[in-house]
Amino acid sequence: MIDSLTIVSSFSFFLLLIQVPAVAILLSRLLKGPLRHPPVTPQNPTPDLLGSVSVVVPTLNEALRISPLLAGLSRQSYEVREVIVVDSNSQDHTPDLVKAAQKQDPRFRLITDDPLPPAWVGRPWALHNGFLHSCEASEWFLGMDADTQPSPGLVAGLVKTAITGGYDLVSLSPKFILKYPGECWLQPALLMTLLYRFDPAGVNTQQPERVMANGQCFLCRRSVLAAVNGYTSAKSSFCDDVTLARHIAACGFKVGFLDGSKVLKVRMYEGAIETWKEWGRSLDLKDASSRTQLWTDLWVLTSTQALPVLIILSYLLLSRHLPITPIPHLLLLGLNLFLLIVRFGMLFAIAPCYDRTQTRGGWLFWLSPLADPLAVMRIFISAFRTPRQWRRGRNYN
Repeated sequence: MIDSLTIVSSFSFFLLLIQVPAVAILLSRLLKGPLRHPPVTPQNPTPDLLGSVSVVVPTLNEALRISPLLAGLSRQSYEVREVIVVDSNSQDHTPDLVKAAQKQDPRFRLITDDPLPPAWVGRPWALHNGFLHSCEASEWFLGMDADTQPSPGLVAGLVKTAITGGYDLVSLSPKFILKYPGECWLQPALLMTLLYRFDPAGVNTQQPERVMANGQCFLCRRSVLAAVNGYTSAKSSFCDDVTLARHIAACGFKVGFLDGSKVLKVRMYEGAIETWKEWGRSLDLKDASSRTQLWTDLWVLTSTQALPVLIILSYLLLSRHLPITPIPHLLLLGLNLFLLIVRFGMLFAIAPCYDRTQTRGGWLFWLSPLADPLAVMRIFISAFRTPRQWRRGRNYN
C-alpha cells in the first residue's frame, strides 16, 4: 500500500508541474475578458460611406446554404458598392442562385476563377481573384463565407467600428446556429480550444504571432491588402484568414478580432460528424504558427482543457482504493476542480454566441465539457496531418 501511495503522490506531483504553468497562462488570457471591446452592433450608413465596400464571396457547391447570405447582403445599404461571387466551377445550382440575386440587385456579380495554380489553396485563390476584380475606388474589402447570415446594418456597423478603432483589418466571431444533439455537445468543446489559446474577441493582441481572425467576415482596407499583394502570403494555408491577418499585423498594421454575435450568424456544418471532420482539421492553425507555438498550444490545451475531466473521473474511480489520500493528489484534485468550474463558467459566457432556437437536444450544450478530451485529441490529430480533401469537392495532392 505504501508503494501505491508513493506512486500516486509522484504522479500527482508530476501532473501539477505540467498543469500549474499552463493554468497561469490560461488565466492571464481569460482575465482580459472584462476589458474587451463591446460587440459590433448594426448601424445605419452615413453619406461618407457611400460605395466604400467591395464584398467578395468564394463559392464551391454552396447551393444548399448560400441563399441566406445573398438575401442578407441585398439588405445592406449604399455602403456596399458591389458583391463579387467568385465561383470555382460549382457542380450544383450555386451560379443560378447568384444570377437570380443579380436580377434583383445589380450590385451582384458572378465570376469564375482560373484553374488553381500550384502551391495555392482554393479559398485564398478565389478571394485573391475577387480582390483583383474588385473596384479600386472601394476603400474596404470584405470577404464573407457562403454559410454566413448577415444582419441588416452589418457592413455599416463593421466599417464604422473599424474607422472609430483605427483598425486596418477587422474580423468577427459569429453567432453559431446549432440544430442537432451531437453538434450541441461537440461544437462548444472545439470552440473552447480557440478560446483557451488566444485572447478573447475584442481584446487587442499586441503580438502579431498571437493574432486571431475569422475569414467568415473579414474586413480589410483595400490599400493594405494591395500593399501585401492580396492573399499571396496565405496562398498555401488552410487557415488563410489567420495567416493573412498575422502577416498584416507583422507589417505594422492594426488588426482586430471582435465579437460579431449581434450582426452575424453562421450555420457551418450539419451534425457532429461533419463538425469533427471539417472544422476540426483547420483548428490547429499550424499553417499560421511556428512549431514552438503549436507545441505550446497543445501543452496548454492538454493541461487545462483535456486533463481536468480525466483527472476528476480517475479520482472518483481510484479514491476508494486509497485509505489515505496523498497531499499532492488533493492539490491536483483541487486544481482540476477549479479548472472545471472555470470551464463551466466559460460555457455560460459563450452561451449568447449560440442560436439554439432550432435545436433538438439543446441541453447537451451544457454537457460539452465532457467532450473536451475529444476536442483536444482532434487538435492533436489535425496538427500532424496535412489536409488532402477540402469541403465540398476540392482535392489536394
